[in-house]
Amino acid sequence: MSSGDNDVIRAAGCVLWRRSPYDDGLEVCLVHRPKYDDWSHPKGKLKRGEEALAAALREVEEETGFQCAPGARLPTTRYIAGGRPKRVDYWAAETTDGGFTPNREVDRVAWLSPTAARHRLTQPRDKTLVDALLSALHLT
Repeated sequence: MSSGDNDVIRAAGCVLWRRSPYDDGLEVCLVHRPKYDDWSHPKGKLKRGEEALAAALREVEEETGFQCAPGARLPTTRYIAGGRPKRVDYWAAETTDGGFTPNREVDRVAWLSPTAARHRLTQPRDKTLVDALLSALHLT
């Protein structure tokens, strides 16, 4: 078996954000996946022939119920999942419309301040994406 690009699991997602309806502060949306009992950013695997950004926007809507406007490209994360290399491309994305309904993959979402989001995220690699979002929005 070759270790070429075909072996890499390709996925994409967004660090979804909005202005707080209460104090106009920044809030980041995290998803809780009961299958893994973890908190992460909305993301998922690319379908055959699908562009990464299209997949990221589709996954956000499927997992959170929110439509969003993509913004800056954020760092790509790479790690091993199920014994295979996985690459996840991310974008900053501001919500534009929609609302959450629990579904098969995600049973809860949480809108949190960047600091609270960093503490809630399960994987350290996801915490760095919050910092990347703040940099992209020129808030650091």
